[in-house]
Amino acid sequence: MALFTGIRKEQLLKLLKRGFAPEAARTIYEEVRLKKGPVLLVLYTSGKLLLQGPPEEVKKAALQLEKQGFGKQAREEKFRQESGWIIGSDESLKGDTFGGIVVAAVKANDKIREKLRALGVADSKTLDDKEIIPLADKIKQIAGCEIRSILPEEYNANKGNVTDLLNQLHKDCAQDLGTAKHMVDKYPGCTAGDVQEEKAESKYVEVAAASVVARAAALQQLNYLSVQAGFPLPKGSTHVQLALMELKERKLDFRKFVKVDFRNVKEFLE
Repeated sequence: MALFTGIRKEQLLKLLKRGFAPEAARTIYEEVRLKKGPVLLVLYTSGKLLLQGPPEEVKKAALQLEKQGFGKQAREEKFRQESGWIIGSDESLKGDTFGGIVVAAVKANDKIREKLRALGVADSKTLDDKEIIPLADKIKQIAGCEIRSILPEEYNANKGNVTDLLNQLHKDCAQDLGTAKHMVDKYPGCTAGDVQEEKAESKYVEVAAASVVARAAALQQLNYLSVQAGFPLPKGSTHVQLALMELKERKLDFRKFVKVDFRNVKEFLE
């Protein structure tokens, strides 16, 4: 399998003059499906072009596409081979000053896993924010998903017990999806899941999908809080001083917008 990104439909259709024959699309996410010999090319609405077939034939076809100006192959996520039903879960906003916390879980079997790979699912940290929400919407259409989006006020009510909160949210999301082996992206103090692994989002496609769904919900939460605050809230924790000052000048309740137990917030309030 090989993967190209940023491919246009018009660009791919030129291959019809080079011996490729069109085939009917099999999902709503496909724009073009072409085949030549044992090599299948599928262009998705995301602009990702997937090449499938015998490894040597796919390699030759990918080199030919590069020579014809299709750009370079994208780095492919090397997910582990799995079987049966798997639930993957991951969280977002944990290290952000603004916002609460979000946990998402995605459930998949062999057929759904193949669809997730075909969508180009990857660890959310490797994707731009503009790709996240559309990709999360597509994931929700083909896989079972559960999301827990905790606003800052509820997060702050836990008084810094973030590990207990995370463990409970991961367990709740997985439980609501039913019986399956539960894979969790390991964090300090993690007791959730049947398997806890560091960087699980780069090892299991379900965890990668969960990271995308969680990040999309986190972006939506930050957008909601930005409307409530009356100005755009920053992501992360590095460049937040001006936004904290803005909260103070507007006399807004910090507990509704930031994690008040974060050191940078404590220092600012002192």
